[in-house]
Amino acid sequence: MNIRITRININPGDSFDDLPLPAYATSGSAGMDVYAAVEEPKTIEPGAVCLIPTSLAIALEPGYECQVRSRSGLSIKHGIFALNAPGTVDSDYRGEIKIILANFGKASFRIERGDRIAQLVIARYEHIKWDIVDDLPESSRGAGGFGSTGV
Repeated sequence: MNIRITRININPGDSFDDLPLPAYATSGSAGMDVYAAVEEPKTIEPGAVCLIPTSLAIALEPGYECQVRSRSGLSIKHGIFALNAPGTVDSDYRGEIKIILANFGKASFRIERGDRIAQLVIARYEHIKWDIVDDLPESSRGAGGFGSTGV
């Protein structure tokens, strides 16, 4: 599948053409690493949330979304998470992809130009229509949830 992508340079003089495009780290990777497009380093204090630009915009075909997910290494080593993950870039959105990062760690975390900050996963989705009924069919689970199947 080919997806159209472009660089967005918001401020005059910005150029992030040297940053890699999102790429798979291995042949079995589902997510593509995406890179921070910041001119100056950005520090995320413990408990803080910030928006990190990527300088990228994409055009997806209808029926596809781009999911934004945390990088496991940043999460386990530093407590840095992509908030609301998986976030969704809709197929009709043409603006810059920005990553919402939160610092749940105990130390400040510094993001520099070109740091890998999240992963992008392209996924298919279906549009549905609701069929309002009086009763739902029975299932072996029933209404059990929130730990009802055990720990």
